[in-house]
Amino acid sequence: MDILKQPIITEKVSAMNEGGVYGFVVDKTAKKPEIKAAVEKTYGVKVVSVRTMRYAAKRKTRYTKSQIVSGFTNSFKKAMVEVAEGDVIDFYGEV
Repeated sequence: MDILKQPIITEKVSAMNEGGVYGFVVDKTAKKPEIKAAVEKTYGVKVVSVRTMRYAAKRKTRYTKSQIVSGFTNSFKKAMVEVAEGDVIDFYGEV
């Protein structure tokens, strides 16, 4: 099971990065200790705290020429990870 799906790179989270807080989309069944261990192992930093949020699927409807298409967006879980002072996660290092 891959706990960390992808980092969240938005203006709001990028502003929080300067304070040592990083955002990740994580597996829906992942617990806080598992997320902490995955971030420490993957990026080699010391994690101070983990905050999680669950987002439910939302109903979406599109009106096309031939029919009405209904469906749902994907549900996901987001984790905000605070690292120890002085530690930095560089998402753009490999680019």
